[in-house]
Amino acid sequence: MIDDPMDRIAAALERIAPAPLAAPDFSSASAFVWHTGPDRLEPVSQVARIDISLLLGVERARDTLLQNTAQFAGGYPANNALLWGARGMGKSSLVKAVHGALQQDYPDLKMVELQREDLPSVGRLLNLLRGAPERFILYCDDLSFGHDDAHYKSLKAVLDGGIEGRPENVVLYATSNRRHLMPRDMIENERGSAINPAEAVEEKVSLSDRFGLWLGFHACDQDQYLAMIRGYCDAHGVEIDDDTLRAEAIEWQATRGSRSGRVAWQYFTDLAGRRGVALH
Repeated sequence: MIDDPMDRIAAALERIAPAPLAAPDFSSASAFVWHTGPDRLEPVSQVARIDISLLLGVERARDTLLQNTAQFAGGYPANNALLWGARGMGKSSLVKAVHGALQQDYPDLKMVELQREDLPSVGRLLNLLRGAPERFILYCDDLSFGHDDAHYKSLKAVLDGGIEGRPENVVLYATSNRRHLMPRDMIENERGSAINPAEAVEEKVSLSDRFGLWLGFHACDQDQYLAMIRGYCDAHGVEIDDDTLRAEAIEWQATRGSRSGRVAWQYFTDLAGRRGVALH
């Protein structure tokens, strides 16, 4: 029997506290998605990605990220990477394609997707990954922060690691449309309204500086756009002559009001469907 009130409180807290999360069988899949409520890592049976050879117009970013990831997978030093720039130009596709390209040589290289809204739980996730023998790409897609958004402070736990440091077996790859992870008007508002404008801006803008690699993605020109589609056609066995492809693809681009790798894939998906070719 527990007589001390403090002991009774401690015993009650112990009973209601959730049991420590057991590490999953990381050999069961090459990729996982982190969920909270309750905390768990869900294996992904098949990652939605395209072959790295089909990513055109991003050769410099591709080669840099591939080299960085190979270093990391081999147990050597590597940088966290921020892939930023134009929408639909293959930022998230590149992260997944690089992981896929290295799977055969480095089967212990795993990818864990972390949603932006789950950033406050990242410390618990890092504790789970820290003791595992595998190596993990922590992947956060479409990362950005708005007004009065304190989630960016949680991200510092991954980039800086606090007193423990970032786990040696974890590297962070994030994608964003914004170079500094926040809208320009937010930065300007900080400069105009804060008591100490320089410090207020520096705290937020310096977050992107903590990424060792900045890989910029820019809008493609028409030749690159058409080359992307031709590459998809050749890879999937969709037959179409150059003149027809050019006319249809340009018309498709005009109806969308933009030209990007995503638009190229959307046109190709429509074309493959019309030609009766299944995409796997």
